[in-house]
Amino acid sequence: MKKKIFFLFITLILILKSNYALTIEADVFIQSTVNRAANTLGGNLTKEERIKELKDIAKETVDIEGISLYSLGAYRNKISDDQLIRYKKVFENYFLKSFSSRLAEYTNPEIDVYSKKKINESYTIVYSKLLETEKRPEVKIDWRVYTKNPNNLLIRDLIIEGLSLARTQKEEFSSIINSNDGNVEVLIKNLTEFSNQ
Repeated sequence: MKKKIFFLFITLILILKSNYALTIEADVFIQSTVNRAANTLGGNLTKEERIKELKDIAKETVDIEGISLYSLGAYRNKISDDQLIRYKKVFENYFLKSFSSRLAEYTNPEIDVYSKKKINESYTIVYSKLLETEKRPEVKIDWRVYTKNPNNLLIRDLIIEGLSLARTQKEEFSSIINSNDGNVEVLIKNLTEFSNQ
């Protein structure tokens, strides 16, 4: 009898854990993510250790592949499979280096998540603010969270004071390709050079 009760108890815990994972809210996901980043930046790690930890957080929480395809715009349907594979690989290196090196300069970034808005089954916007300090003003940060798979929420964009980082990056990439007669290889080369600096 005790064994049956024990197994029922374990089963109940597993069901509850599964349901929690499936129903995690986008605002909780973002607050948890920014808390992890803040703990990394506020700790006693070296800059190199901070960068490594921030890269790990980004790999777990950001839809890097989705952002890479969005940033490529209409050209993603015009390049070869080989180019696309190389582009996605170098984009990940570029994104992680750019993201982590910029964020590693911050100390004690307090971000307060205060509301959310469900756009549709696939997207929720989470609203937050980087709290004001003596050295910086308050900054509004909106997070576009991909929620189609509720067990694997991913960040697709940051909108800082109304400016979409993904859209800005897409425009920058488009400008590079257009100014080189539609040659995506030039973009891949630029991203590779940045990543290897």
